[in-house]
Amino acid sequence: MKIKEHILIVGAGLCGSLLTLRLAQRGYMVTLIEKRPDLRQVEQDAGRSINLALSDRGLRGLRLAGIDSEAKKLCIPMHGRMIHDRQGNTFLSKYSGRSNEYINSISRPGLNMLLLDAAEQMSNVEIIFNHGCKSVDLENASGTFKNYSTGKEVNYSADILIGTDGAGSSVRKSMFNHKKFLFSFSQQWLTHGYKELEIPATKEGKYRADKGALHIWPRGEDMLIALPNLDGSFTVTLFLPYSNSEYCFDKLTTADSVLSYFKKEFPDALTLMPNLAEQFFANPTGPLGTIKCSPWNCYGKSLIMGDAAHAIVPFYGQGMNASFEDVVVFDEILESFEGKENGSTNWNTVFSEYEKNRLKDTNAIADLAVDNFHEMKEHTASELFQKKRKLEMSFEAEFPMDYYSKYSLVTFNEKITYEEALKRGRAQDKAILNLIDDGKLTEEMSLEEKLAIVKKETKDVLHDDAVVRNLK
Repeated sequence: MKIKEHILIVGAGLCGSLLTLRLAQRGYMVTLIEKRPDLRQVEQDAGRSINLALSDRGLRGLRLAGIDSEAKKLCIPMHGRMIHDRQGNTFLSKYSGRSNEYINSISRPGLNMLLLDAAEQMSNVEIIFNHGCKSVDLENASGTFKNYSTGKEVNYSADILIGTDGAGSSVRKSMFNHKKFLFSFSQQWLTHGYKELEIPATKEGKYRADKGALHIWPRGEDMLIALPNLDGSFTVTLFLPYSNSEYCFDKLTTADSVLSYFKKEFPDALTLMPNLAEQFFANPTGPLGTIKCSPWNCYGKSLIMGDAAHAIVPFYGQGMNASFEDVVVFDEILESFEGKENGSTNWNTVFSEYEKNRLKDTNAIADLAVDNFHEMKEHTASELFQKKRKLEMSFEAEFPMDYYSKYSLVTFNEKITYEEALKRGRAQDKAILNLIDDGKLTEEMSLEEKLAIVKKETKDVLHDDAVVRNLK
């Protein structure tokens, strides 16, 4: 294999590890630097999300690198949302009317280890841990890193530098602070934070609830969700306002207050968490925010990808999937321009084309994620919402090639961009909700007649301001 340019990647999380593997497969020499210790040798920090939702867009990225089959061994299929009311009653709201469409609960550290192992097997890859990025020379694709083992600073340089160092990106910070670089940046926080808890497995290692669903306890202003792990446990996440609410993190300061809150709002979940209070105060409370910025590239030498470029809130389960899709889009553009200028690659063109193709879609999924936050905590248990979902499930089951819900467009249609999914999905939602609320879809109508009316109404509202807002 002919070794091409040397690429320095900052951040060995999921996006950085997949990008490293794919670029190495293309023949580049890659140095991957991570500020944390090697997670294959140390236990992950408590309170950090230990499982994620892997869906079609993410699997496409893993398939590109040839490790999707191995990743699927870490997956637990989830076919819908299991809704829990205050009395402990449950009902399943499926994600799709098509039986082959579902999302997967997957271990974040398990997947990250798989990617690191695969990258490390490449002879043209070097992985360096315990080195935190202090600053980046954007024009020269180099950075200063602190070796946390020795306390000394060291410089690393390459032909190209790519920052995949997450929402708190040091590479992005260098772009923000660079005086010659006109960098736009926005960061919007939700008034809610999150805290991770756990439903342990039984003594026999069994699940205490249905493992084939994402469990959700929607309560209007607050919400609890749970995803299954391979060991029989569930990772539980509480989403709660920080303040200015009857129940908020500022007020839940004692074991009694926490137990009283769960007894009132999530009684069936409380019975599954014997050490709730201990977990609650041992695990940190994390913020929830959206980051949008541009441009992502600088001088044709430096680029940011993944959460470093477009961090989103977790309510569509698309953060990891969007980052993996970044790698796919980048790979396609690199394929188009690689070595096309007298045998060389114009990286400025590659970076610019990548951003032009990708920015509108990452903005779209950021907006969709906020949409879904309100849908999950407020609307999933409402009668109108359930009528809409029931109708959509029937459409998808009966006319699988003719109708896709907004959730299906986003989650199960990797060939449709996030921007297109947002436009079509919002229009469909508005059309169906209006038709149901106005009584225009009667019981006497056939399913085919209802679909025709929905399609016409969707077309009529497709360009409404309410549908296409916030796309820029």
